[in-house]
Amino acid sequence: MDEAVMDEVEVVVAHSQRATLRVGDMFLKVDGDPAHADVEIRAMGMVPVPTPAIRWHEPPVLAIAAVPGTALGVLGEPSPASSAAWAAAGAAVRRLHDAPPPPWPGRGQDDVAAELERECAWLLENDVLPAEVVRRNREIAQAALRSYRPAFIHGDLQITHVFVDGDEVTGIIDWSEAAPGDPMFDIAILTLGHEERLDDLLAGYGPGADRDVIRAWWSLRSLTASRWLVEHGFDPDAPGCEFDVLRSRMREP
Repeated sequence: MDEAVMDEVEVVVAHSQRATLRVGDMFLKVDGDPAHADVEIRAMGMVPVPTPAIRWHEPPVLAIAAVPGTALGVLGEPSPASSAAWAAAGAAVRRLHDAPPPPWPGRGQDDVAAELERECAWLLENDVLPAEVVRRNREIAQAALRSYRPAFIHGDLQITHVFVDGDEVTGIIDWSEAAPGDPMFDIAILTLGHEERLDDLLAGYGPGADRDVIRAWWSLRSLTASRWLVEHGFDPDAPGCEFDVLRSRMREP
């Protein structure tokens, strides 16, 4: 085989549920649950924001094209993107939230509340964090458990999932968690660990954002994601990551 035409294979992420490989200008996503790829394909065909092109789909593998540009940043490091790029991201998220919600169901408030209690209990039982940190953040998280008008949300809008080129959004990736849901959840996930960029994001998002609920989702997401991260080989205690987000709440009045 001619090695000159071989593309290098890069493992982007790999754990027991999913693996993503990059081969040249294409990503190969292998998911243990075929429903995730189905949701991703359907969502990308509906949303009014730029998404990757689908190359092919042969379950359990979904091949998508790489999007141009670079991610807004990574968790644990300052974002190199400009204020204008963050505002453009906010405008893109607003277009998504203003679109008609998808026809499949999202998570109910009772499910979220039960998960919060279950994960807080695990954190306390295993002495993962000081009890006062867990309890304070659980108290803050209650503000996210409220009535709201469901919007079309990305559902996993991490900072690494939004790509920009200069001050323009070139693509939003990884739509397998898309569903009707709380729009403040998307804003919170995108600014998790980058709270200093919330003003920039909301400058593009426009009116209607609830900062108290966003703050509540920072706590709720960090509490409920920690066990999964630990059990799948990630470190929520890395600088700027989930445990730092939780500890930072203790410095607030």
